Amino acid sequence: MRRADRLFQIVQYFRGGRLVTAAQLGEWLEVSERTIYRDIADLQGSGVPIDGEAGVGYLMRDGYDLPPLMFTRDEIVALVAGARLIRAWGGADMARAAEEALVKIETVLPDEARSRAARVEIHAVAPEMTPVIRARIDAIEKAVEQRAPLSLSYKDVEDNPTKRVVRPLGLWFWGKVWTLVSWCELRNDFRMFRLDRIVRMKETGASFRVERGKTLADFYRRMEQCPPLDKGGSHG
Repeated sequence: MRRADRLFQIVQYFRGGRLVTAAQLGEWLEVSERTIYRDIADLQGSGVPIDGEAGVGYLMRDGYDLPPLMFTRDEIVALVAGARLIRAWGGADMARAAEEALVKIETVLPDEARSRAARVEIHAVAPEMTPVIRARIDAIEKAVEQRAPLSLSYKDVEDNPTKRVVRPLGLWFWGKVWTLVSWCELRNDFRMFRLDRIVRMKETGASFRVERGKTLADFYRRMEQCPPLDKGGSHG
């Protein structure tokens, strides 16, 4: 890691008023404590309001504005590639937001970093995506955030219809297929539904509270104990 990148990372670790020791910073950044002491002294000398002392810990006073964004080469590649993947495979709102985020980032990047971003040759195409699927992704994402139950009309791989009311917990992307991870009120258990097999979907107008045993974290624990549910969608 370049020293400039390391100094930037140190400032990032101080965000939120956290008390951080030189030992912790050295472990995170894979350098010696002596190197961290020198870096902190240099940051203090350049005007960064870091308080503290060796053996106790350091923190940064509130109100300090970071200098223009700095990213490593790999971070720039990841940001650009990620935005292009979301543009190809995400919801319509997600795609627009990713593009806007990139524009904002590029406006504050140094010339060299901006040039590197323009040279990222990682692209994605998604002919399977339709406006309906894109809108569905955005709607489910908002329902997850707002804890809004969804009423689904669904068809499985054998074209069998079913109707469910579910608590949307999250979205999984399998490479070409999006699935809704949910708590099914009918089966009183977790179920996954492929977005491209949902015939109709609407909010019920209600909301649900977080309950132990019915959260996404509980679903992940279940997944650790059992084989993953088929991406084709569990609708039983």
